[in-house]
Amino acid sequence: MSSVDRIPARTGTPRSYWVKESAFGIWFLNTYTWRQRVLRIALNDLARLLPSRPVRPAILDIGCGRGNSFALLETQFQPQRIAGIEIDPALLADAVRAGSQCSCRVDVTLGNAEQLPYPDASFDVLFCHQSFHHIVKHREAMQEFYRVLKPGGLLLFAESCKRFIHSLPIRLLFRHPMQVQKTADEYIALIRDSGFKLDDSAISKPYLWWSRPDAGALEWFGFSLPKQPEPTLVNLVAVK
Repeated sequence: MSSVDRIPARTGTPRSYWVKESAFGIWFLNTYTWRQRVLRIALNDLARLLPSRPVRPAILDIGCGRGNSFALLETQFQPQRIAGIEIDPALLADAVRAGSQCSCRVDVTLGNAEQLPYPDASFDVLFCHQSFHHIVKHREAMQEFYRVLKPGGLLLFAESCKRFIHSLPIRLLFRHPMQVQKTADEYIALIRDSGFKLDDSAISKPYLWWSRPDAGALEWFGFSLPKQPEPTLVNLVAVK
């Protein structure tokens, strides 16, 4: 059963509820496999879906963890600055160190996605990669994403779907708020309902080996993949 940590949000606001990752998950999110086979591939897929290339954008990285995405975001977008927000204080020092290796300005903040400590219309790009399924209050978080983006700003959203999070290997090795997990269609509906413009052409549903319940074993042994599998991942670019 998932453990739930309660930490104070900003002064004068309600407490924020989140599910802390397992020890295995915290280790795995700092491995070469995560950086190259998960993070980099997702970012490349999102870049392919962009309606236009932002020029020197201000980027917000939601759930930046140890800052593994900072260098990749800098290479991809040449931003003027990156802001990273992370709810787990144990990861902040590593994120700050990762940010110090970038040539652009990088600011790392302790906080939560449902109450972002930034003014309205602060960012050109919001990057949310494999963080949203740890958040309990999905609608509040998505409304905050919309608020802090500038008009015409881009939401780069890459997430695991309910089919993957509810699979037995993930249940055993990782920790998530199981009651709020969504299908790809439910994520898409949430984003559109929050005010974002999201074209079908800006949506990708990759069926990568590591996201399958069998971790790719059936394909390895020569079995064909299902023609229309339930999506395990959704990557998309939405516009404010």
